[in-house]
Amino acid sequence: IPLPVAILAVSDTGKGIPPQIQARLFDPFFTTKEGGTGLGLAIAARIIEKHGGLLRYETEENHGTTFEVVLPRVEQHETEIVAH
Repeated sequence: IPLPVAILAVSDTGKGIPPQIQARLFDPFFTTKEGGTGLGLAIAARIIEKHGGLLRYETEENHGTTFEVVLPRVEQHETEIVAH
């Protein structure tokens, strides 16, 4: 049985991500931007994974890219803190 999830999707209509870049997209210190550190996606993916989720993407050259943050849904009773 699949667990319920929450998905946050962010899309653009840019040029997409070429296959040779996709292969290294989440590699620490890999960047295509001048002045970039190459840590953004690597750190984001790691944080999301630590919360039981995943960072995924779909891309099509000349049509854009969608990134999705997929996290397990937490029921309200699981987030309540009992004060003593």
